[in-house]
Amino acid sequence: MNYKLCDGEYHLMELVWELEPVTSTDLHKACLPRLGWKKSTTYTMLRKLCERGLLSNKNSIVTSIIKKEDIEQYDSRELINNRFNSSLPKFVAAFLGSETLTESDANELQKLIDDYRNKK
Repeated sequence: MNYKLCDGEYHLMELVWELEPVTSTDLHKACLPRLGWKKSTTYTMLRKLCERGLLSNKNSIVTSIIKKEDIEQYDSRELINNRFNSSLPKFVAAFLGSETLTESDANELQKLIDDYRNKK
């Protein structure tokens, strides 16, 4: 399944993940101050995401079909594949070239690597 989302779609998904289950009316009310969307924009985006099988809108109750973690995994794989020739080390090197890594971040990354190795 293609989980590629434009920014607006992702922002709507974030609201649904935060509020679900949420009525479509309450979703629109949340979109207005946070995204500045008119009712028609909210409902158009909602309809498109339902058609793609990412959201459900049954009896005006909106819920997600896809988990946020699945979208994050898809996005990160796409970024690494398309921009870094499928190389996670190249991505990390590029990221670290412009960022400082705190000791806490380094420990968390090391824990992720250790947990991955221990699963094998």
